[in-house]
Amino acid sequence: MSNTDTELESGEGGSANLKRLENIEVKLTVEVGGTKISIGDLLKLNDGSVVELDRLAGEHLDILVNGTLLARGEVVLVGERLGIRFSEIVSPEKRVRSL
Repeated sequence: MSNTDTELESGEGGSANLKRLENIEVKLTVEVGGTKISIGDLLKLNDGSVVELDRLAGEHLDILVNGTLLARGEVVLVGERLGIRFSEIVSPEKRVRSL
């Protein structure tokens, strides 16, 4: 049986392969922001300390999959839990460049 026959039997060529990937788990992370801090300043932190981040209030947060930027979004409430609403998906070309 040729590759063409296999592709025809599975419907669309790549869809059978994509179907196999659907159950693979990945880690989705939402990054609020970051900063650089000296070890000395880090050791001085205690309850109530505030560290300024490199992101403005109200700015969209980064959504990463296995450490790679996938999208940007905003925090929402889902019942009593936090969720993330996707507002901008990063193009596949930009995702590949960031690897």
